Amino acid sequence: MRTAVLGAALLMLGAIAILTGILPPPEALAVADRVWPVLLFVVAITVVTELAADAGLFTVVAERLAQWGLDRAWLLWIFVVLLASASTIFLSLDTTAVLLTPVVVLLARHIGLPPVPFALTTVWLANSASLLLPVSNLTNLLAQRAGGIGGPAEFAALLAGPAIVSIVVPSVILFVVFRRSLLQRYEVRERTQPADRVLLVASAVVVIALLPALVSGIAVWIPAVAGALILVAFFLVRRRTALRFGLVPWQLVLLASGLFVVIEAAHGLGLGTVLSAAAGTGAEPLDLLRVSGLGAVSANAIDNLPAYLALEPVAAQDPVRLAALLIGVNVGPLITPWASLATLLWHQRLTALGVDISWRRYMLLGLVVVPLTTVPATLLLAFLR
Repeated sequence: MRTAVLGAALLMLGAIAILTGILPPPEALAVADRVWPVLLFVVAITVVTELAADAGLFTVVAERLAQWGLDRAWLLWIFVVLLASASTIFLSLDTTAVLLTPVVVLLARHIGLPPVPFALTTVWLANSASLLLPVSNLTNLLAQRAGGIGGPAEFAALLAGPAIVSIVVPSVILFVVFRRSLLQRYEVRERTQPADRVLLVASAVVVIALLPALVSGIAVWIPAVAGALILVAFFLVRRRTALRFGLVPWQLVLLASGLFVVIEAAHGLGLGTVLSAAAGTGAEPLDLLRVSGLGAVSANAIDNLPAYLALEPVAAQDPVRLAALLIGVNVGPLITPWASLATLLWHQRLTALGVDISWRRYMLLGLVVVPLTTVPATLLLAFLR
């Protein structure tokens, strides 16, 4: 509810900016035209993943991974790393943080392993693994629509190296920190039987079909909306009670809309001038480190979405600088709890599951992993460009 209140307050500030002329109506309409496809994709993919989770798809995948783990916690954890990375890359960071987290926590408890290493894996990779494709993160979609980076193929080609670093480095650090918990053995127990196999199969088909569709080059909201409509139709027939208003991430949409308008208005008041001086203009390695570092610091200070919106104008003129900014605002938000909305949603799920996370330890680990990830990822971007 706090998210909704903040979003409403930001929209009110935006309305005042428009009425007072700080943000001229044509510029406000230009912002709306730019972001509506992004927000529509977020809504549609959230509906798809929520219904797929309700059908038991993610639980089935996690339990199958437990079998493939061969009773070894470290091998199961590697499968969770791969699943979390794939989920983030193809279905967005919110899917991993919100839907995969309870699955891996319950899985760990089911086989007698501590849940914290698995829970931290999902939230770290939800953020750090979100570099490879436009659909992986809302910031990526905004960057693609800014015109600095091309379609999914060009996007992936530019960020493939940094994306690999941003998955491998946090994973290695997690393993080192939790090696005692992960060097255990476990016993595989009976698998959960799906309540409705038709819904399970339909969800699997839709999700599998979406993977190539989302990287095909067509506007991502089109296949996402199609997938959502198909699953809604199946659930209307077989489990109508699952179709609730809460499926739509309206609080996130409200917050994002408010941020878009307020940041655009702030640029009209001179925000861009201040940030231009801080971010510089070059594309040499030190210049790119300056951009990614500013993005990471800003994300941990005010959340990664407004940080990206504020910094986009100082990076959008060069695809490499824009990619460096994405490294900062996507990989950087691993220190403060508010650095990413996905992290806050992740923590809400953990609280509901009774899993206690020390924010002090979380922030200390973040202070280690963020520079060890963002610096080599940025330098690799500079080397490979």
